[in-house]
Amino acid sequence: MLASFLASAAALAVATYLLPGITAQGDNWQEKSITVLGVAVLFGLVNAIVKPLFKFVAAPLVMISLGLFLLVINACLLQLVAWLAGQLGIGWQVDGWGSAFLGALIVSVVSFILNAFIKRRGEDHR
Repeated sequence: MLASFLASAAALAVATYLLPGITAQGDNWQEKSITVLGVAVLFGLVNAIVKPLFKFVAAPLVMISLGLFLLVINACLLQLVAWLAGQLGIGWQVDGWGSAFLGALIVSVVSFILNAFIKRRGEDHR
């Protein structure tokens, strides 16, 4: 579970680093890292509580789009996390829908790769 959380935090850090529309406040990399870890906690809570509701409501669109609509859901979740971060005084923001969509794509791909690596290492290879 900790490894999955760290993979999610790393994916959010990669999106924050790569996209100019996603920013973490801080004067140095330590402060920005703490900000991203706080955002990862929020992201985990939102994924656990809100994402299942979104997926249930949007199930027909997810099926019709063969799962691609999940990127739209993830982009909405990133914007929700950015709003929550602003309300809680965490300096992390997403500027607009395009940044949220690209961020969702990056977070999804990086999380998939890291989680696949983590699960593969944890398996018993007999």
